[in-house]
This record gives sequence, C-alpha cells and structure tokens, in this order.
Amino acid sequence: MQNLSQVLAASATPESLQSVLNITISTCVDISNALKKGSLAGILGMAGNENVQGEEQKKLDVISNDMLKDALLACPAVRAIASEEEDDIVPAHTDGEYLIAFDPLDGSSNIDINAMVGTIFSLYRQTGDNPATEQDFLIQGKEQVAAGYVLYGPSSMLVLTTGKGVNMFTLDPDTHTFLLTRENVQVAQDTQEFAINMSNQRFWADSMQNYVNNLVAGKNGSRNKDFNMRWVAAMVGDVHRILCRGGIFIYPWDNKDPSKPGKLRLMYEANPMAMLLEQAGGKAHTHTQRILDIQPEAIHQRVAVILGAANEVDKCLSY
Repeated sequence: MQNLSQVLAASATPESLQSVLNITISTCVDISNALKKGSLAGILGMAGNENVQGEEQKKLDVISNDMLKDALLACPAVRAIASEEEDDIVPAHTDGEYLIAFDPLDGSSNIDINAMVGTIFSLYRQTGDNPATEQDFLIQGKEQVAAGYVLYGPSSMLVLTTGKGVNMFTLDPDTHTFLLTRENVQVAQDTQEFAINMSNQRFWADSMQNYVNNLVAGKNGSRNKDFNMRWVAAMVGDVHRILCRGGIFIYPWDNKDPSKPGKLRLMYEANPMAMLLEQAGGKAHTHTQRILDIQPEAIHQRVAVILGAANEVDKCLSY
C-alpha cells in the first residue's frame, strides 16, 4: 500500500509542491492528535474572540490555525498564506513558489459534540520579486495546482488532487502516515441524496424553494423519485459523503443577511472543493456561474455553492 510521499513522487509532482503538501498534511496529523485529546487537554470551548468574519472562535480554531501558520511560514517554498481565521494574508518567503489558502478547522461548531470537522486547503503557484500582497491571492480557482482536505472522523482521511484525479488516503495511527486507500475517485452523475440546511428555506429565492420542494415531494412530485436528505453542518463532511457515495450539496444564495448573500468562503472552501468535485467528474457552481471561473474580489469573499453529481447540479440550475 503506497503512502502519500510515494504517490506524489510517482505522479511527478514538483518537489517544491511536495514539500508544501507534506508539511500541510503532517500538521493535519498533529491537529488530528490534538482533537483526540479533547476535554483532556482543555482545548474545547470558546476562545473568547471573533475572527474577521465576525464569528466567535473556538479554542481549536485558534490552535489549528496557529499550528498550520507556524509550520507553513517555516517552509521555504511558501510565498504567503491566507487563512479564514486571519484578518490579512501573511507573507512568508519572497522567493517562495506557492500561495496556500486554508480553513484550519471547517465545521468547528461540531467540535464540542464530537462530530465531524476537517481542514481544507488550496494551493496556487506564483512567484515574484516583492513580498506577497492580498492582490496576489485574487486568482481564479481554475489556477489551483492542488486542493484537498483532511477529515477528522472515526478515522482521519486525506482527500487530495494535484490536477490528475482525486485520491483518498487513510491515516495509519501506528505509523502516523497517510496510506492510499482509494484511487481515481469518481462521483456518479445522478443521485437521490441531497444536503441542505432546511432551516433557512424561508430566506431562499423562490426558484430554490421550488427545487427543494420537488425533492421533498419525491415520487409524489414532478421528479417521480424519492430523495434522502443528509446534513453534517460541516462542508468537509458533506463533500466527503458525496465523493464516497454521490449526492448534491447546496448552500444557496439567501436574503437572511443582505451583507452576506453567500455563506461559504470562496478561497478557503468553495474553490478547493470545486476542484475536487470537478476532478472526480462532478460539477460545482454558484446560482449563476462555475465556481472555478469566479474572479475573486477579496480573500474573505463569500459565495453560494451548488456542487456534486453533474446531472443533479444541472437540474438544480435549470430552476
């Protein structure tokens, strides 16, 4: 069974990119170990401050962010980092080759109930003569050179693409290494399973309400088939389920808060997950365009997300 380093080397991944990925993923192993200690290490609960999005931070949000930040800033191949938990980008090495954006702990509201959380990351290759700025990060998602996540569940799993398909790895707790357990993941084109936060239904556009109402109506509605609904409340968990057994995940545009018509962050969540889904044969859109074609306007920009089984994404968009 191949480990991560062997798979990266066999796929001719540049050594500099391998170094950034190995450091990122090694740090995720440390985050996984910290999560396992939970209350025993006094790391659960609130940190007592808010992030740049105005969300109250959990202790583990801060801890995992600091772990990744410290490790990546020490890597010579990293030019700069951007984190969901940082107000601004953090320059690293001017002669570095890669920009990395990450959500250090997606789904942190699940931490205190011992439910699924994960780390999501996205890499771009960019060089320059001057220290990196926020403007350098405003790159379309289709320019990503790698994207992935580590899911901290009953077993810790890494899902990764370097633009040559999607592979899944499982963390061996004895050797602390990720071993390849599933190659060339493909998402079925059709599905009977959807993930959406139904508590927000009253804030959605009429077209989205109509689409979801038809899913709920099942065989009694126009779709003429029954659908199941699942909702993990952590994008990393819902996307992992889609990559494993199919489905569609939707966090639509809504009018709940006019200043935040989209919930999910383009740079830290939507772009990396869109790359993974497209590499696995699925689709990823907002209600108006392909996610990977969006020209970012700010590092903390939010967008609507519709991703998963290609035919079901098309059906949703047809509304």
